[in-house]
Amino acid sequence: AAGQPADMVERNRNVRFGDPSKLLLVSVRSGARASMPGMMDTVLNLGLNDETVEALSADSGDARFAYDSYRRFIQMYSDVVMGLDHEVFEEILEDEKANLGHELDTELTALEWQGVIALYKAKVEEELGKPFPQDPHEQLWGAIGAVFSSWMNNRAITYRRLHDIPESWGTAVNVQAMVFGNMGDTSATGVAFTRNPSTGEKQLYGEFLVNAQGEDVVAGIRTPQNITEAARIAAGSDKPSLQKLMPDAFQAFVDISDRLEKHYRDMQDLEFTIERGKLWMLQTRSGKRTAKAALRIAVEMAKDKLITREEAVARIDPASLDQLLHPTIDPKAARDVIGVGLPASPGAAT
Repeated sequence: AAGQPADMVERNRNVRFGDPSKLLLVSVRSGARASMPGMMDTVLNLGLNDETVEALSADSGDARFAYDSYRRFIQMYSDVVMGLDHEVFEEILEDEKANLGHELDTELTALEWQGVIALYKAKVEEELGKPFPQDPHEQLWGAIGAVFSSWMNNRAITYRRLHDIPESWGTAVNVQAMVFGNMGDTSATGVAFTRNPSTGEKQLYGEFLVNAQGEDVVAGIRTPQNITEAARIAAGSDKPSLQKLMPDAFQAFVDISDRLEKHYRDMQDLEFTIERGKLWMLQTRSGKRTAKAALRIAVEMAKDKLITREEAVARIDPASLDQLLHPTIDPKAARDVIGVGLPASPGAAT
């Protein structure tokens, strides 16, 4: 039956996929054996349609949040599953914001989002010759097929070749109950590493956005905030850290990230959502790191008895040690900072 992928979630949460009276929305994500960050497709807010969006509005008591989630779903599903470039929707949204005198997405009201949704749906029908699907089960199977197919998209193929990942491994598809980081100022979404992936230092390293969903963090629409207060101070940011803004959720995140690192015996790359103050973990995987970080992490984990000395040695790729031989700027040296950015390659300057 078309509802089978959501059956377990329905039982665990006493909800029903596609039923407005016991509303369940899901996300559909890849679950490849090897970590391939950003290479494969995801669909969020699945199960929304013209009827269930009204149920979400009533259940949450926040019409703006409900219609914002619906327009996100139309945009993402049309891109990932139906093949309509997301830039088409970005242009519509930017034009509408200009017409309404808004600069940020967060300034749009529920009524204004309904107008955007109408334009999105009209564009889908104009470009593809068919309406946006309203049947949640049709949506679900379409998303599952698209995520499986993304194993063979160009960026995934190139990534596998670069990292010696066999094509024959394939991918799983995970269907998860949705939790919402865009449910107001007590909600947030973010990504983090259990250690600094550049230096290997044992400290939480990551960023988050208040009142947002996962794609907002990487889209560059808004500037993310630091997770820890120490990182905020080091970055010279005047925006509050997660540690300061939501201390209970932050402490829960610290505890869980520590448990996950000890369980998997490796630095973890985490995705999380906070829905009205409650922390939900979405994903964990071993994180990518520089050669410098890999060396430090392996040595410190061996000292802490998380891994053996033999495992520590085996985790270091000999070819990557070349990165450590590049001349770099002494971090203690006096210098005038003329710009700040993300490093693209090892060395004194990039």
